[in-house]
Order: sequence, then structure tokens, then C-alpha cells
Amino acid sequence: MEKDTKLVTILVPAYNEQEVLHMLYDRLKNIMDNLSNYDFEVLLVNDGSKDNTLHVMKELRSMDPRICYLNLSRNYGKETAMIAGLDYAKGNCVIIIDADLQDPPELIPDMLKLWEEGYDDVYAKRKSRKGESFLKKFTSKMYYKMLQSVTNIEIQKDTGDFRLLDRRCVEALKSIRESQRYTKGLFSWIGYNKKEILFDRDPRAAGKTKWNYGKLINLSIDGLTSFTTAPLRWAAVIGILVSIAGFLYMLAIIAKTMIYGVDVPGYSSTMVVILFLGGIQLIFLGVIGEYLGRTFNESKGRPIYFVERYNDEKETNENLNR
Repeated sequence: MEKDTKLVTILVPAYNEQEVLHMLYDRLKNIMDNLSNYDFEVLLVNDGSKDNTLHVMKELRSMDPRICYLNLSRNYGKETAMIAGLDYAKGNCVIIIDADLQDPPELIPDMLKLWEEGYDDVYAKRKSRKGESFLKKFTSKMYYKMLQSVTNIEIQKDTGDFRLLDRRCVEALKSIRESQRYTKGLFSWIGYNKKEILFDRDPRAAGKTKWNYGKLINLSIDGLTSFTTAPLRWAAVIGILVSIAGFLYMLAIIAKTMIYGVDVPGYSSTMVVILFLGGIQLIFLGVIGEYLGRTFNESKGRPIYFVERYNDEKETNENLNR
């Protein structure tokens, strides 16, 4: 009896990527045609694009039945677009790749080979990052170094979302229904048998990056607050140290007064102490507020996303768990 051919889903989140989708399809088609021992579906997720991305997706589907598209009801962000794609992916494994062609699709055969050897999570690790500024590379390196130092899971450095996930990894990620997601950390958190592939990252093939420093900072905060409570511990420890320092300073003032008599302290030093302590308090209130805000958002229990249509059929959003 002939063994069933395995289905591979290639998941592509896209936001305003009309310029690159045809180029991406051409390269994916060449790979899929040469891997005749697998069946493929390419699941394009339109994350509320404002250009003609959805039209291009429909055009590609009319050309190739292996192309599927998922149109979200609005722009939810890449993290949500990925979990939406995982919810609809049908493959025995799922390969996540960005639409901008910075991650080379030509690595897919190597990923599949390692998957067949028994690895559950085959992730692409960057040897170089062309087209990125020194500041972005430096801040990224320092952020991951800090995140690794405060969390008890191993964070994969110089890796993005380009990876192959076995079906059991996909099901594990689907079971995590957090509304504020940090998927790079979740890949590490779920565990399973991992293997890296090294590659040189290319510049964008076309279009403009959708990331700016504001979005990267928000993503960094999500990473810290999702996988560690260290900032809360820092607040407690620093608060204790400041209290001890204040108590010692109070004792010194009392002793000085008893020995030398009463004197009038300087205005400048008083203002410095007040502003310093006030700033520390506001910072820690912000840290506590960040965690409280995440708890508030998760407690609402809202669906993570809504789908406008899957392929040519409109969705009714009957499954409110999504």
C-alpha cells in the first residue's frame, strides 16, 4: 500500500506587500515543483492591508490551487496574523516565512530534510543581517542578552519567525490563546526537539519595512512582561535599597543635629532627593501598570481575531474561541 504524501503548509503573514507577492510566489513555485514527494499549500494571511495585497492573493489563487488566502477583518499585527494562520493551516508541518524575501525560501528543502530526521522545530539563524543599521543590530543584540539574563527559558538569538514547525508544535502554539503575543518567546517556551540552520539574511526585495523603533520597543516590552516578572522584582529590590539608604541618611541627620545643633539644609539637595525619589516611584508605578494592564486585557477573554473570509467564502465567526 502506497504511503500517503505529507502535506506541507507554507504560512506567509502579509501587510501591504503587493510589490513582493509575485516574486515570492515564483520562488516558492520553483521549490514546490521540485519537491514532488510532498503536497503543498501556501497560506497567505492578509493582515488588514491597505494596498492591493488581497487582490494579488486572489490573483495568485486563481493561477495555482495550492495557494490559499486568509483575510482578517482588520490589521491585528503580525503576531496575531501568525496564530490565525496556524489555526487554518492543514499541513503535517508548517513553514513560517515573511513575504519580503529577506528569508530565502531556498532553505525549505533543507528544513524538510531535518524534519524528516526527527526535528520538530527547524529554525533559521542569521549569520548576517544585510540592510540593517548598526544601531538596530546593536539594540537587538543587547535586548536579547538582557531578556536571556532574566528568563529561565533559552531564547534563540539572531532568529526570527522563519522556521519549520512539526504538527505537534503547531498544536501547542494553537493552545496558547494569549491576546498580547510574543511568538519568538513562545517558540522557545513550548520546547520540543530543535535544530538551527545558518543563513545570510538579504535586504527586502521590494516595498518598505513595516517595523519602526516604536513598534520594536512595544514588542520588546511584550517579550519582557510575557516571560519574566523580573522587572517587578527589580522594583521591590531597588525600593528596599532606597528605603535603607533613606533610613541611614535620617540617622545621620539626627546624629549631626544632636552633635552640632540645628542647621538649615540646602534647597538644592532637598529638591534633588525629592525629584529622585519621585522619579523612582513613577517608574515602578509604570512597571506595575504594565503588568496590571496585561492582566486586564487577558481577563476580558475576547477572541484574538476575526476573519473576513477564507479563500472565496466569507466567514461567519462562529468559532468565538479564535
